[in-house]
Amino acid sequence: MIENNKNFKKDFKNKKVIITGHTGFKGSWLSIWLNDLGAKIIGISKDIPTQPSIAESSGILNKITDYRENINEFNKISEIIHDTQPDFIFHLAAQPLVRKSYEDPIETWRTNLIGSINILESLKKLKKKCSCVMITSDKCYDNQEWYWGYKETDRLGGTDPYSASKGSAEIAIRSYNESYFKKNFSNISIASVRAGNVIGGGDWAADRIIPDCIRSWAEGNEIILRNPNATRPWQHVLEPLSGYLLLGHKLINKKLKSNLIPSWNFGPHKRNCKKVKFIVQLLVSEWGNKQKIIFKKNKDFHESKFLSLNCNKAKKELQWKPRLNLSETINLTVNWYKHYFNQNNLDSITNNQIEFFTDK
Repeated sequence: MIENNKNFKKDFKNKKVIITGHTGFKGSWLSIWLNDLGAKIIGISKDIPTQPSIAESSGILNKITDYRENINEFNKISEIIHDTQPDFIFHLAAQPLVRKSYEDPIETWRTNLIGSINILESLKKLKKKCSCVMITSDKCYDNQEWYWGYKETDRLGGTDPYSASKGSAEIAIRSYNESYFKKNFSNISIASVRAGNVIGGGDWAADRIIPDCIRSWAEGNEIILRNPNATRPWQHVLEPLSGYLLLGHKLINKKLKSNLIPSWNFGPHKRNCKKVKFIVQLLVSEWGNKQKIIFKKNKDFHESKFLSLNCNKAKKELQWKPRLNLSETINLTVNWYKHYFNQNNLDSITNNQIEFFTDK
């Protein structure tokens, strides 16, 4: 059982929580979980990024304050933050796709870097106590495709526009923390978080292996794998979200060492680092589908073959740890999609999976 789940409820019940990117995959799951904890959620997203959408199919948008605003519009974002006077901010809004970052690098940099700076700059005007968790990516590191996991102190970088934009956002977050929040804004607590390859029910994004497989099966098409031998740190979406909530809980209660750098890794067990083709074979077995798998080498853009995270800092300082093995992760994921196609109550299914996870 999650050790601090009761504390979560105490800290988040009736608190104002801004979630940027709340209509996306991770943002929707976080909104649903925080709504269960009794938080007053204020979501900021420019649109609903996919169709279908877990934000719509779960019904969560009917239970929260739902803003349609672009994270790049500083004046509007600042106004919402000032008017809301939030207790917590979870910043997830982003351009999240590597392929799209090659197609539109300007928008990728603008959203992932300037959008993050807009949140940070808006916080400077806030007078009340507020904890802010800024979500970046495990791809923020200068990935040399080492076998060992990256630590929070390792070099940032990234050759593709997406990875580089996330690395630059990390630099901006640390700069604001050192230049402003640690010195003149003691009411603001800030941290950045980097998660592994997140999967789970309700992800409908393009160019992601799980939704690509689900769509192919639903339409009776073959599965095409661009990079079957790439190894990724696979984890269910609830794993890093539990870390974000735990970090927010620690920040608001001032339970972190002040000398720690403000970044945190949340990745899976090392045994969950598997090749793409292995994950697809597990999916096929769980789904019960016999569709043909085609291996097609990606020649359009560079994709790293290996990336993993060292999460010792979170394990030691936060007492956080991953809870699901790979079999459980795949089972929960496939189960959610099966309920979707059977037109079952997705609000109930999603909440049941959150309850299962918190009871682990």
